[in-house]
Amino acid sequence: MSNPVDLIKQPIESEMKLFEEKFYASMKSNVSLLDKVTRFIVTTKGKQMRPMFVFLCAKLIGDVNDKTYRGASMIELIHTATLVHDDVVDESFKRRNFFSINALWKNKIAVLVGDYLLSKSVLLSTDHKDYDLLSVIARTIREMSEGELLQLEKARKLDITEDVYYEIIRMKTATLIAACCEIGVLSNNADEVLAKKMQEFGTFTGMAFQIKDDLFDYLSKNVIGKPVGIDIKEQKMTLPLIYSLKNANEKDRKYYFKSLKNYNNDSKRVKELIEFVKSSGGMDYAISVMKDYQQKAKNILNDFPDSEAKHSLNLMLDYVIERKF
Repeated sequence: MSNPVDLIKQPIESEMKLFEEKFYASMKSNVSLLDKVTRFIVTTKGKQMRPMFVFLCAKLIGDVNDKTYRGASMIELIHTATLVHDDVVDESFKRRNFFSINALWKNKIAVLVGDYLLSKSVLLSTDHKDYDLLSVIARTIREMSEGELLQLEKARKLDITEDVYYEIIRMKTATLIAACCEIGVLSNNADEVLAKKMQEFGTFTGMAFQIKDDLFDYLSKNVIGKPVGIDIKEQKMTLPLIYSLKNANEKDRKYYFKSLKNYNNDSKRVKELIEFVKSSGGMDYAISVMKDYQQKAKNILNDFPDSEAKHSLNLMLDYVIERKF
């Protein structure tokens, strides 16, 4: 069977090749240390799903043009900057099975590289007077920062309700995918109504994507490279757990809450907690919410005429919830 990502990429294959060159060029600097780090970033890149959203959404209503390439580069610069900063915040030394930038060059350089990438993203829009795109990325950077801080604030008290969880993942994850889809159509001069509609499409897609990510924490057969129970060890309240605790009897709720709060590094208690979430319907509930977001995104796509881009975006929506990593 073909790799699903290759199938999704088919209508934009040539654009993605050209994008890689343009993206590398957008990071160029006269400082050799920076150049060394950005070369490393390019060689360790992921699946590049976010630029794919930009190109496919642009193709929904027209052709890919120079502004589309700039928009995709801006998004990838922001995405890379946030990953670099996240690794510092999380004290993580591995990223996609490679050493992280802070592992190789230490925190100070990693933070400055992240700042540099953010500034390049802003400059790319102002240099070409793409003020509509600048407005989208400024809002996106703000929301992603707010989402991270809201999660940190709530994690201290472990008082994350389902509504707060949705707000955190909307800002942390979905807002960037929403920006991809909005920027894609804006690069083809979409009006405000269409831009808003595609922003909504991206938000629903991003919500489904993050819930899928959170489900990996409870699956022993995950190949994401993420150890099972890592969210529990880091005391992250995700949807399966929030649902299970909310619907548990008082005795169980107290016991498992205590496991999360005080015994999050005790592998026996973590295993127990994972089993509790599975047996109390937390997984099933999260899967149903994820599929609901996927359907909402598909409903928006249905309004567009059939095209290769629309077909690929539908495949992308299936991939988001069926992926194994």
